[in-house]
Amino acid sequence: MVILIAAAGKNNALGKNNELVWHLPDDFKRFKALTSGHHIVMGRKTFESFPRPLPNRTHIIITRQKDYNPEGCIIVDSMEKALEISPINEDVYIIGGGEIYQLGLPFSDKIELTRVFETFDADVFFPEINLDDWDLQQEEFHSKDEKHNYNFSYQTYIRK
Repeated sequence: MVILIAAAGKNNALGKNNELVWHLPDDFKRFKALTSGHHIVMGRKTFESFPRPLPNRTHIIITRQKDYNPEGCIIVDSMEKALEISPINEDVYIIGGGEIYQLGLPFSDKIELTRVFETFDADVFFPEINLDDWDLQQEEFHSKDEKHNYNFSYQTYIRK
């Protein structure tokens, strides 16, 4: 199954200047639990936003740069190639950024979205979810607290 996984603000904000615009520790834990042991597909800028490759995951990076070759990663130049080399009978997670989500949306079977209930100033956005194509299957609300400055919900969408 091809799964988009993201955290986005009410205005679909993802980040600014190649950084997230919020800090939600529980969302990081959920991301790690869902993606560990799987192939993760991302753009070069998303990969470069990490301090190091994420442990226990196979990194597939989509880039137009011909000489880009970070150690231990698979480099491709299209979403089609990224999905082609991913295991057929396993979940594959598309983890961003904005352009990569847009490219991956037509191939996706599921969206795991953390909706942050705030509007943010951003330069990268998650694509609009067309409810003619997607069913919201599950939603779990979390109130802001001492570790989380915003209300948020985990939302699971399945393609109709």
